Amino acid sequence: MHRRLVLQQFAQAGLALGSSQLLAAGGDRPNFLLVFLRGGYDAAHLLVPVGSSFYYESRPTLAIAKPSADASSALALDSNWGLHPALRETIYPLYQKGQAAFIPFAGTHDTSRSHFETQDSIELGQAPEAGRNYRSGFLNRLAACLRDSNAMAFTDRLPLVLQGDVKVPNTALRNVSKPAVDARQSSVISAMYQGTGLASNVEAGFAVRDEVMREMAAEMDAASRNAISARGFELEARRIARLMKGRYNLGFVDVGGWDTHVAQGGATGQLASRFEELGRGLATFAQEMGAQWRNTTVLVLSEFGRTFRQNGNNGTDHGHGSVYWVLGGSLRGGRVVGEQVAVTQANLFQNRDYPVLNDYRAIIGGLLARQYGLGPTDLNSLFPGTQASDLALL
Repeated sequence: MHRRLVLQQFAQAGLALGSSQLLAAGGDRPNFLLVFLRGGYDAAHLLVPVGSSFYYESRPTLAIAKPSADASSALALDSNWGLHPALRETIYPLYQKGQAAFIPFAGTHDTSRSHFETQDSIELGQAPEAGRNYRSGFLNRLAACLRDSNAMAFTDRLPLVLQGDVKVPNTALRNVSKPAVDARQSSVISAMYQGTGLASNVEAGFAVRDEVMREMAAEMDAASRNAISARGFELEARRIARLMKGRYNLGFVDVGGWDTHVAQGGATGQLASRFEELGRGLATFAQEMGAQWRNTTVLVLSEFGRTFRQNGNNGTDHGHGSVYWVLGGSLRGGRVVGEQVAVTQANLFQNRDYPVLNDYRAIIGGLLARQYGLGPTDLNSLFPGTQASDLALL
């Protein structure tokens, strides 16, 4: 077996060769999960500006109706905002319990409207005027600040946000029942690397894979009896919770499929289905965390929002400002927070998008300061040159 093949099989299995040791999380330590919606989701379709007549003028076929008894209308949050009805059974109850909040007009000041440029910018979290260091993601810098962190990327490859000096494992949970490297191959690979500088990393990588398989064995057996759907984010979120409540306390997962240029839909349709699936996954994660939910914060974000006006294909195009979601068992939620302006044509950015009034680095810095009790020195290492914004959500 050639070493090039070995590396390919590691990549297919979703294992990082530079894996850290397995350490027990447990206890009452804070847990933080970052959920990245890749593709730039339509924030105005999620958090509906029901108090804006301009919204209804701008989206003749996509707009969500104002709150009413109709099941397809927006769910009332306050006099200005409503929630997409696809989240009626999942996120809306969390909001009503004060365990969910929304931050409109959020994002980065990157105006490229490029998926890749903006995703990189957010994951790195570095000063805009500085040159990019692609080996220093902000969650890795957070792990370095924390005395007792155990981070995991629940992804096929280690994302930029967790690249850095702290060695972080990664493993995708979509297909854990069929590892790309079986027990016999694992033994052969380990033997190949004995006595080399990579031996300990190879063993650690297999240890992460084997630990995940053991953790998931009972759940996979239940799934074989149709107890749990095998499709979508819901199953993945359940698996993430089972690992985080007992082992990892800092996590990252990304969810794709949000680039809705064509046939986006309204109260039903393509984007509504994605919201419903995401909502089920997040609600399942909260439930599966059990008593640890009270120590957990989840931040959901995307690289940018979309054009406020619908396009000619009943969709929306790349925009600027977005809406961030914050969930947690001890959240002071049930609110739409952060700096806001009236949703009018005059307040659009470049006459097309939501403006960014709440900088992503300031938002995340404020959340993490509350979550972990970080001081100014740690915050500056996380987000250099940024003043954290304390929204008093924790």
